[in-house]
Amino acid sequence: MDFSIMIPRCNYKPQPKLPSTYSKEEVEKLIASVERSSFMGRRDYAIILLATRLGLRNSDITNFKFENLFWEQNMIRLVQYKTDKEIELPLLPEVGNAIIDYLKYSRPHSDKPFVFLTSRSPIKPLTIMGVTSLVQRAFARADIDTKNRHHGPHALRHSLAARLLKQQTMLPIISEVLGHKNTESTRFYLCVNITSMRQCALDVPSVTPSFYTQKGEIFYE
Repeated sequence: MDFSIMIPRCNYKPQPKLPSTYSKEEVEKLIASVERSSFMGRRDYAIILLATRLGLRNSDITNFKFENLFWEQNMIRLVQYKTDKEIELPLLPEVGNAIIDYLKYSRPHSDKPFVFLTSRSPIKPLTIMGVTSLVQRAFARADIDTKNRHHGPHALRHSLAARLLKQQTMLPIISEVLGHKNTESTRFYLCVNITSMRQCALDVPSVTPSFYTQKGEIFYE
C-alpha cells in the first residue's frame, strides 16, 4: 500500500530571484559613457534615459511612437505592451531634449510612426533584442562590473524602483511610475531595499551560558 498519499504536501512557494539593480552612481556613469555626438549615440542616449529615468520596459521602448509624445503638456502617454495598461509619465526636460536631439540630427528619414529606428538599411523599428544589445554595449563601454547581475534594459527599470524605495517613496506611487496594475507586483522590489529591511529586524535575545549546560537539554554534557 502506498502511504505517500497520506503525507501532507509541502506548501513551500519558492521566492523569486532578487532583481538585478545598479546604484545611482553606476547609472549616472552608464549615462555619461554614451557618445552623444554620433548618430547611434544620440539614439542610444535617448533610449537609456527612457529606461533609467522613467522605467520603460524594453517592449514599450521599441513600440514608442510619435503619438505617445505630448509636447505641449510635457507628458508621455502609452498603453503598455505587457500589461495593456495605459500610463502617463512626465516628459522630463532631460528626456525630451535627448529625443529632440535624436529626431533632428540622427533619425533616418522615414514615415514610420515609431520613434526609434535602426541606423542602417533596411530602416525599420528597433527590436527588443536591438535595444538589449545597445544597453549591454553601454554597460561594457562604461566599464561597470556586471558580474552576477543582468545588464539589460530591465535592470535599469529595477534600479529605478530600488532608488525610489531608498528615497522612501510610497508603493502606490512607484506602482504608478512602473505601470503596475497593483502594488502586489511592486512589493517584489521590497527585497532589494536592505536599509528598510534592517529597520524591521528584531533584536535576538541574548542567551546565558547556563542555558547550554542545564541538565536535561540537548547541550548538556
